[in-house]
Amino acid sequence: MAGQAYAQALSSLRPEDTPDAARTTVDRAVGLLAGRANCRLAEAHQHLLRMGIEQHCDVTDVAGRVLRLLDRADGPPETLPQMVAAALSSPAVVSPAPALTRAETSGRRFTPWLATVQGVLDAMPVMAGYLTPVRDATGRMTDLVWAAASPEAVTPDGTRGTQLIGMPVSRHYPEVLSEARWEVYQQVLDTGEPADLEPVRYGESQWVIRARPLGPGLLFTWERRDDPSRGLDRLDGMEELGKLGWGEWDLVSGEIYWSPQLYRIYERDPALGPVPQEESEEMAVADDKPLRAAALEAFRRAERVDIVTRVWIGGRIKHLRTVADAVRDGGGRPLRIYGIVQDVTEHQAGAERLAEVEHQLDEQSRTLAAEHDLAARLQRIILPIPDEPIVLPGLKAAVRYLPAGDDALVGGDWYHAAALRDGSVLLAVGDVAGHGTQAATTMAQLRHALRALTTLTSDPSTLLEHLNRLTCELAHDSLELAATAVIARFDPRRRELVWAQAGHPPPLLSRGGRTAALPRPPGPMLGVVDEATYADAVTTFHGGDVLLLYTDGLVEHRRRSLDAGLDAVIATVDDAVRVAPQQPLAELLGRLRRSNPDDDTCILAARPLDNLTLPPDLRPTPTAAACL
Repeated sequence: MAGQAYAQALSSLRPEDTPDAARTTVDRAVGLLAGRANCRLAEAHQHLLRMGIEQHCDVTDVAGRVLRLLDRADGPPETLPQMVAAALSSPAVVSPAPALTRAETSGRRFTPWLATVQGVLDAMPVMAGYLTPVRDATGRMTDLVWAAASPEAVTPDGTRGTQLIGMPVSRHYPEVLSEARWEVYQQVLDTGEPADLEPVRYGESQWVIRARPLGPGLLFTWERRDDPSRGLDRLDGMEELGKLGWGEWDLVSGEIYWSPQLYRIYERDPALGPVPQEESEEMAVADDKPLRAAALEAFRRAERVDIVTRVWIGGRIKHLRTVADAVRDGGGRPLRIYGIVQDVTEHQAGAERLAEVEHQLDEQSRTLAAEHDLAARLQRIILPIPDEPIVLPGLKAAVRYLPAGDDALVGGDWYHAAALRDGSVLLAVGDVAGHGTQAATTMAQLRHALRALTTLTSDPSTLLEHLNRLTCELAHDSLELAATAVIARFDPRRRELVWAQAGHPPPLLSRGGRTAALPRPPGPMLGVVDEATYADAVTTFHGGDVLLLYTDGLVEHRRRSLDAGLDAVIATVDDAVRVAPQQPLAELLGRLRRSNPDDDTCILAARPLDNLTLPPDLRPTPTAAACL
């Protein structure tokens, strides 16, 4: 169930049209970032979005860099409690913040105040709603409008949760406007005293309704229970879960009200009453004084205040967010101050941890950029890619190297194509697991070792056995080192191809217009099994044939299966040979230009030369069958 809830939470953060691959990348980054920073998924996701905007790149790119970093390494009142503590003690204590900002949500406006209330209701498994009054010219309440709603809030026609926002109560319950409880709601608004109503029957159920004043509106809970005290319990539980309390100060009567959760936030005994102004000022962190002063000025300008300040409570600093406003007379003077106070200490700590992770990401990005530059230069030096076809005894070969779609991924793919002393030709393609300087360095060692070993033997299986021993030795310094390779020796006189492989994709052979993978002889990956043995396979290689050696980046893609990738390459080879039978290599490599976003790709294509183009000493010896 926890896994399902986690997946649903992630899904709710994404646009529905996000591609599967990008969705997976962002999901993993959000999960890792939230876990590392100990913050909520939504906060981690918003942080990724902000980084993408600031860096002018897609959030998927930012997520990818976060994954590479974290995979490698392995938180309102002067608290407007001086607004509601000291506002709830003295009007001069009100803390401010920049003027209220408003954001459009589904065509309806939400203030910071309502966003805070909605955030708490979203987390509650209870039917609850915050409704604001519609008044006539005399000030009497003529209707109530949904301003925030819990997911469990539902009307008889099935309208649920935030779908209710902006709708009047009279739309679904017109009879309530003439019932006695309407006067109770009016009284709660006028006096600020909460009310528990007698059970009301809807359909076959009895409902207990509790109305509590909150700012300019009423907070309701509806309980389908016989025990009316459960409504109060749930409402208090909602306050505690959201770490949110509220208070009001009637400047006319002098009465101050703090909700139970506000006392809990301040760790204060309710019997002592709200925190006095002098004590509230002593609790405030001195460095926040300019912020509190700015808030007070904003409040005096009749602006709603939304501020986060630091307060000493219980020997430690708490970060408190306060959203406060006032009911004012015709001259703009406050008559009643009301505010919501939320303990956002954990959120603030999470934000600080996110900032630290971002700093680490920047440092890691610079390190990766330097490493990428070094690996790329090393790769170009070790593995120069010829622009023109390579002419070798009895055959012509062509090479194409396709870097990974991510510029930061410099891989360990390599090739070898050279004539041997006995007149045969050795072709090879290999792939070292991983990316970066380690992969490029290992690639260089294997490629140069193969060249040196060909002075001792040209048998492909024997060469792989030597390379396996070398890779096993190198693995002592890098436990995760592994590599694959395929080696083929072509004898132009016999028109024979002998080849062996070490955990590598099989070569493709095109003959007579049809392309197929050659049956693989046994052979494990390099560097995995000490003293591993490899076997040779033999096939003919005649004029008109085309041989394709390649690394797995050509056929492995995250958006399709291995078989589908192989079928696509086979179809490309068939088309290239059919369209340009005299120059299939140029046509083939011209078609294989699309890079794999996750891995480098090295491609080596070869075709035998016709007999007439061979030097006399390399032409096949006529046989009796050939003379017939």
